[in-house]
Amino acid sequence: MSNQGASPDASAHADHHGHDQSLLKLALGAVGVVFGDIGTSPLYAFKETFAGHHPLALDPTSIYGVISLIFWTMMLVVTVKYVSVIMRADNRGEGGSLALIALISRLSPGDTRSAQLVLLGVMATALFFGDAIITPAMSVLSAVEGITVVEARMAPLVLPIAIAILLALFLLQSRGTARVGAIFGPIVLVYFATLAVLGITNIIANPGIINALNPLFAAKFIAAKPLAAFLALGSVVLSVTGAEALYADMGHFGARPIRLAWYALVLPALMINYLGQGALLTAHPEAVANPFFLMAPDWARLPLVVLATLATIIASQAVISGAFSVTMQAIQLGFLPRMKIVHTSASAFGQIYIPAVNWALLVLVMFLVLGFQTSSNLAAAYGIAVTGTMLIDTLLVSVLVLTIWRWPAWWAAPLLAIFALVDFAYFASNLTKVPDGGWFPLVIGLIGFTGLTTWSRGRALMQDRLRDSSMPMDVFIKSAAAAATRVPGTAVFMTTSPVGVPQALLHNLKHNKILHERIMILTVVIDEVPYVSDEDRIGVKDLGGGFYRILIRYGFMQEIDIPAVLKKVENCGPRLKMMETSFFLSRQTLLASDKPGMAIWREHLFSWMMRNAESAMDFFKLPTNRVVELGSQVEI
Repeated sequence: MSNQGASPDASAHADHHGHDQSLLKLALGAVGVVFGDIGTSPLYAFKETFAGHHPLALDPTSIYGVISLIFWTMMLVVTVKYVSVIMRADNRGEGGSLALIALISRLSPGDTRSAQLVLLGVMATALFFGDAIITPAMSVLSAVEGITVVEARMAPLVLPIAIAILLALFLLQSRGTARVGAIFGPIVLVYFATLAVLGITNIIANPGIINALNPLFAAKFIAAKPLAAFLALGSVVLSVTGAEALYADMGHFGARPIRLAWYALVLPALMINYLGQGALLTAHPEAVANPFFLMAPDWARLPLVVLATLATIIASQAVISGAFSVTMQAIQLGFLPRMKIVHTSASAFGQIYIPAVNWALLVLVMFLVLGFQTSSNLAAAYGIAVTGTMLIDTLLVSVLVLTIWRWPAWWAAPLLAIFALVDFAYFASNLTKVPDGGWFPLVIGLIGFTGLTTWSRGRALMQDRLRDSSMPMDVFIKSAAAAATRVPGTAVFMTTSPVGVPQALLHNLKHNKILHERIMILTVVIDEVPYVSDEDRIGVKDLGGGFYRILIRYGFMQEIDIPAVLKKVENCGPRLKMMETSFFLSRQTLLASDKPGMAIWREHLFSWMMRNAESAMDFFKLPTNRVVELGSQVEI
């Protein structure tokens, strides 16, 4: 098998990701962060398959068939597709849909399909936000509902307790997860061990359930009850929700620790637990009301509720942190406007907090909990976002495997076809749940997709307009610059275009009739790689007449700090002193027009996004007392 998907400079980014830690320590960390979502699926996946919106008969054909489907779904979707294939597609160590399209664009520049592939990646990102809203609501509700197994009269308390937990979770985000992150691994480790113990105790009572791992039972189930089996897929897929997190969180831990944790702990614990639930239902069909908690003896159920609730809080935290990380990537890659990003850890990069995303998630999660009331109702909304993302990942990795890595088509094509067939079957089954709640992630995905594409398209149009109206730099230096009065100090003019004269520079000369002794035309470029080394960070070009063009490059996972970089700039006169440097920014006011480009409503949306974006001064960490903003109007 070709290893072209492996990062060629894996050692170069070890410092960024902390991959120099021991394999076992990283694997433990991965258990706490990466596997929280898929680890909590036994709380609801099996129950929803038999007692959800499309209930199944509790006969051996259905029980054995469902367990067989769950096992082989885990093997095909998680073990083969994500762990064995997709995790090879790392973009300098990072994973996720945005990193995948950045990798494809970088390895195949000029590919005519790149625009369509980018749209697919953006769609997957939009669906991820739908998943990030549903996961906390679904997992916490399903765990707290366990108290009704302990005491049925506590049912009215389920909703208030779940709301209190989720409210506390979102309110604590601004403090960062670095402090509590250290205990995530051990708690989830105990949780997975508990899954296995519960499963084993029930398997012992009915050891024949192990035969359900045979794929023939899945085939018999589908043959005997084709429609019921198709509808059941919509709930069976809940057993692999969170599988995409293995790929998305690869940059935090590395591929090897994630693979080790999956093979050695997570996969065995999950399957033993599902087998135990199957054994319980075979002997006690009445346990279908909540088979996960009813597997435990009476005395252990309340501690199990507490442990499961802790696990779901950790799973929710991982999804929320993932939403912050994906948002930052989208901002850096030009799909979202600038937002306030707070780094909550001085030592661990990636520990970030984005207030706007946090409060939006909180409002939408509360809407879901209050609107759907129970985890069974929420299960109808769960699945579409996950299966949609999985299907898109398959399409993107197919392009990578066949056209860039060039794996032999005679065996790669059938493998990819199986992935696509499985993903499409699960996605199609989940579409049947649209009227019952599946509309919610689709609406969120549509809103997200519209916002991401509108901002990206609007920025491109605006830059084209500014480029068309800009004056060539050499003409400006020879004419206006030579005649203007020069004053001491350095002026830094920030511009998105690496060519032409910045609008702020033209306006400054027009209104103030002066130029500084040294003028830096500064452009910040976000490359389609996660990290750019310090050696490649700065590019300087002497334009003559005291003018310099500075290009500063960042990776899409890096924190931007312009003053810190400018202090290191060489080959353009004396080192910069911040108290003798002025930063000039151009603030564009968008005028919606009927010019070809975007629909008027999208132009108004883009204008609203521009007005609400964080100021460039804060985003680039410029000193507040050294910034001058000059306005201009642009029609697109």
